[in-house]
Amino acid sequence: MRLLDWAIVVAYLVYVIWDGIRMTKHSDSKEGYFLASRSLPWWAVGLSVMATQLSAITLVGTTGQAYSDGMRFIQFYYGLPFAMIILCVTVVPFFHRAKVYTAYEYLEKRFDVKVRTLTSFFFLISRGLGVGTIISAPSIVLSIVFGWNLIATIFAIGLSTTIYTVFGGVQAVTWTDVKQMFIIFFGMGVCLIVILSSFPAGVSFSDGLHLAGTLGKLNTVDTSFNLHEKYTIWSGLIGGLFLMLGYFGCDQSQVQRFLTAKSVDEGRTSLLMSAFLKIPMQFFILLIGVLVFVFYQFNAPPIVFNAAEVARAEKDERFQTIQRNFAQAHAERRDAAIGFSSGKVPHAREAYIAADKHFNESRNEAVAFIRETSDKSFNDVNYVFPTFVLQNMPMGVIGLLIAAIFAAAMSSIAAELNALATATTIDFYRRLFAPEATDVHYVAVGRLSTFIWGLFACVVAIFASNLGSLIEVVNKFGSFFYGSLLGVFVLAFVVKRARARGASFGLLFGIASVWIASYYTNIEFLWFNVLGCVVTVVAGYLISLTVREGDLSTDEQR
Repeated sequence: MRLLDWAIVVAYLVYVIWDGIRMTKHSDSKEGYFLASRSLPWWAVGLSVMATQLSAITLVGTTGQAYSDGMRFIQFYYGLPFAMIILCVTVVPFFHRAKVYTAYEYLEKRFDVKVRTLTSFFFLISRGLGVGTIISAPSIVLSIVFGWNLIATIFAIGLSTTIYTVFGGVQAVTWTDVKQMFIIFFGMGVCLIVILSSFPAGVSFSDGLHLAGTLGKLNTVDTSFNLHEKYTIWSGLIGGLFLMLGYFGCDQSQVQRFLTAKSVDEGRTSLLMSAFLKIPMQFFILLIGVLVFVFYQFNAPPIVFNAAEVARAEKDERFQTIQRNFAQAHAERRDAAIGFSSGKVPHAREAYIAADKHFNESRNEAVAFIRETSDKSFNDVNYVFPTFVLQNMPMGVIGLLIAAIFAAAMSSIAAELNALATATTIDFYRRLFAPEATDVHYVAVGRLSTFIWGLFACVVAIFASNLGSLIEVVNKFGSFFYGSLLGVFVLAFVVKRARARGASFGLLFGIASVWIASYYTNIEFLWFNVLGCVVTVVAGYLISLTVREGDLSTDEQR
């Protein structure tokens, strides 16, 4: 990076931390710190909801996912609009009327304190793992830019975001999210323009899409019903629906967003905003990844997208031979792509597909070499976009896009940390240890909790960076818990006969069923949400039937 790029990144980071800290004046009370005094407008809440989802994982992981796997990941979101409509009708008005701080407070009123504590505990585990994964993405970028050790960069980005979250609370998180969304979309728009301007003369945008489509990169609908296939229209509409209902309706990081809205209607509008903008937004980001793939049809890509691993492997003569074969394979694919785009070469389509197959075999040989000699879990999908930016974007644009990645990361990290601190303080500390403390005391505990969760997330991030596509990793973490948590709320809202004992054991059975399925079957992770919810509800109902009226707790009898 050049001086201008450094200036843009540093200026952005300084501004965000300053802007977050200045929000301290709005966070003296616990309602101000944790819920922004329920005073935020719908558009700010809506942008904050989208920013919480649009993490650096989305920019780094989704673009890398599209580069390697095409557009089919978009099917993951097909259940989102339906989930949002259901939640707008049910959960949003209910939680607003209940005047709760966390989603889990209601469960104590409906069941007992054990159910509340257990569900909040599993939220803390799932979201703590998730925020660690979110920190991994910008840390990968920093490790490339600065050549720093990945662990050092993880703590640098994680703790810098923790600082303004500790002081500003949800007010700082929300308004910082709003500003960061504009930076993200502006940066990605500039990126799109630069990519298209880099295509060879005579190759248009439609030509690039035709190349990608020929290799199956533009497939957005797979109608096969296969539980072992990761992304199909059915896994998105059914598994994705359950995941989104669990995430937006039971996860404190999202419930807290619409609880900050001024009214029920504004809370609903904020969710509907996300419902109908999320899929187009995700489509656009995936398209960027596909266009990066097209860009590398005509420009030499790295043999793998992790420069440190390449530098290590190049010391071996065997890898140098692999590199020469890779360069030749790219030249063949480039010529075949140009010939196919021109429409003047006979049998050009077949030649292009064969050249791409040869290219992929050569690249896979390099990946296999690195796994054999260096890192058995090596996966470079998360390095694709940041490496592309650093090697191909003009001066100034690099700094802008790095700032956009930081913006995406910090918005999500801050929101998740604040939600973790809220659940820790309200569901555990206030409920179990200090129910009569002052607001100043609770805010202090919330700030301490934020800092501790920031440290925990940094530790998780160290291990998450090598688990594969980060966009998949974070949703896999969530899928182990969301369906079962959703099942508890279904028992609370829908099943009148449900009792505390049934809800508690149903939740445990649901989570256990998901873990068993993950180890002993090949079911893909989106279906875990359906499995966890169904097992929780069925087990919870059956166990509740064994509870006699005289066995009810005091809370349940009320």
